[in-house]
Amino acid sequence: MSRWVRLAQLLPDYAETALKGAFGHKLPGGGPRRVAQAVIVGDEGVLLTVRRDLRGWELPGGTIDPGETPEAAVVREVREETGLEVEIERPIGRWTRTGFLPHTAWIFRCRPLSGMLTPSPETPRVAWWDPEALPGTLFPWYREPLAQGLAEAGPPIERHEHQGLKAIAAGMAIDLRMRLSNDEAV
Repeated sequence: MSRWVRLAQLLPDYAETALKGAFGHKLPGGGPRRVAQAVIVGDEGVLLTVRRDLRGWELPGGTIDPGETPEAAVVREVREETGLEVEIERPIGRWTRTGFLPHTAWIFRCRPLSGMLTPSPETPRVAWWDPEALPGTLFPWYREPLAQGLAEAGPPIERHEHQGLKAIAAGMAIDLRMRLSNDEAV
């Protein structure tokens, strides 16, 4: 996809993200989202993905379905987004984020078991990264969970963070760098 097509998608993608971020939790049946994400560590490094809408490197994972456990959700979401079957090694922690796109994220350290690394319509880029050379276009709110997942095992942590204008501006700057570079910015 050309850079110009990606830039043309900017307005609808930003409009959708803005609506979900500002009002999604206030709609009937809304409420703060519940997501499960993975720090997947393998022989090749750590696995990161780029989503279709807000472009930047992040941890694979997604929404926990009603009645689903965070553990089951992370295994399902990783398979859907990356083509890999994973095994949970340990819980890393739970991040409760308020402000823009309020959600609670359960994050697990996982290891790949099988499958072939394959992008999906939701995550058109998936790649292994050296943990010592992570991309500068990694969204900043994933840095602490990633560091915790790469560290020696310890008890799961609990964090409360507010996603305000600084987080929105950082996300937009990364998204623009990625779009202008046809997702090649690091």
